[in-house]
Order: sequence, then structure tokens, then C-alpha cells
Amino acid sequence: MGDSIITFGEIMMRLATTEHRRFAQETSFNVSFGGGEANVAVSLAGFGLQTEFVTRLPQNDFGKAAVMELRKHNVGVNNII
Repeated sequence: MGDSIITFGEIMMRLATTEHRRFAQETSFNVSFGGGEANVAVSLAGFGLQTEFVTRLPQNDFGKAAVMELRKHNVGVNNII
């Protein structure tokens, strides 16, 4: 792995409605992922530093989507359980 900056913590999934509707009025949602530690890893990876995010995620489509989002920003995900 070499010299890496390792962050660990939870990642959060945010659901947002379109056009300022209420959840009960909406049929689809925009999804984004974030959280303090994940955001730091993404920011540092954006500066070209090697980063790794450590957390535990469910083995379902939500977990897979979170991992894909981190990979998209060049954050290491090899230590996600």
C-alpha cells in the first residue's frame, strides 16, 4: 500500500427530493454519499494523495453504490468490510 492516509468512520447516504417536494409526494430520489471521514478522504485524493477509507457496509446495492462512489474519487476501498 505504501504511504497512505487512512480515514475510518461511517459513510452516510442522503436522499433528496426533486423540486422541493415532501418525501410522501415523491416517487424517486437523488442519492448522494458523504460523511466527515469519507469527505476528507475524497478531498485528499483530489490533491493526488493516496487515501484509504475503512468502514463496514452492508452487502447490498446500497453498500455497492457507496463503494463505487468512493472508487470514482480514487479513494482506496480495500479495507471496507
